[in-house]
Amino acid sequence: MRDAYVQLIGLEKRFGSFVAVCDINLTVPEGQVTTLLGPSGCGKTTILSLIAGFQQPDRGEIRIKSLRVNEIPPQRRGAVIVFQDYALFPHLSVFENVAYGLRRRRLRDPELTGRVDKMLSFLGLIDERAKSPLQLSGGQQQRVALARALVVEPDVLLLDEPLSNLDAKLRVRVRTELKEIQRSLGKTTILVTHDQEEALSISDRIAVLEAGRIRQVGTPYELYTQPVDAFVADFLGIANFLPATVLDTSQGSVLLDTPIGGLRAESIGFRPGQTVTVVLRPTALRLSSTSTAGTVKATVRSTSFLGGFRRYELLVGHFPVIADQPMNSDPDNHTELWLSVDRGAGLHILPAGPRS
Repeated sequence: MRDAYVQLIGLEKRFGSFVAVCDINLTVPEGQVTTLLGPSGCGKTTILSLIAGFQQPDRGEIRIKSLRVNEIPPQRRGAVIVFQDYALFPHLSVFENVAYGLRRRRLRDPELTGRVDKMLSFLGLIDERAKSPLQLSGGQQQRVALARALVVEPDVLLLDEPLSNLDAKLRVRVRTELKEIQRSLGKTTILVTHDQEEALSISDRIAVLEAGRIRQVGTPYELYTQPVDAFVADFLGIANFLPATVLDTSQGSVLLDTPIGGLRAESIGFRPGQTVTVVLRPTALRLSSTSTAGTVKATVRSTSFLGGFRRYELLVGHFPVIADQPMNSDPDNHTELWLSVDRGAGLHILPAGPRS
């Protein structure tokens, strides 16, 4: 990991008796995208505001490039934020919107014009420079807001739900563009979102928050395949949580008794007789219309065609299970199917406990 570029140390923020963020410790590497991911009200936007300097922490430190910035005003921190609603000026042209921060910094022509036009060209907006933002599409407005933030050459780019105002199809396209822009510039970026797919696709690292605290930090792959608890597993996509009992640990792996049969997983630290929870993604399950060795009977409750795959909601005995199958799987006219687990699925085991 590259040296820490932004550090949050023991950060806490209260609003009256309400604790918005508590004991936040986070390291943001240089040149990467670090995402704050969590449900509404978990404190992620508050953290972004604290970094930007719009709010002051009640406790803890914020460091940018090793410098404590708690007492430094927002305009001198080297961190620029792109708001959820873009905050563009409708009475100014695209050029003047992007130039706004440079004019506030008293930069004069021809350097100002050169920097603005260079940024507009980089983001594919040079032909829109004389237009009002109201004449642009949602994706173009998002790029104008991004250009206005980047043109002042900040040390850190802060993005607060930058794609939430776009429709679903445009959101996918713009997030791809956003990732390409960040990679091209190598800009240290902190992104706030509640969209799991957005976080997984854009981020180098993700911090999952819940109720003002960080539950887990890691790469998208680490968090998806090795969640530290049921909250993280459930928030990062759909998961089946199977109650299980450890039967054997003598062969370097764990043999489990579960509602869908015996399963074996690569894991350590468990003992025979222990009650655990198995995390199993819907894509790890296989369905067949015929019974074979190692399958269990499942009753089909409902099916949904979701474009690239079909989602089956099933009952194994009285236990609900979700399975995703390729779109060319059998038509959804079965009342019963036979279920098995992909041996290469990579089961994840959590200690048993209530899901929060």
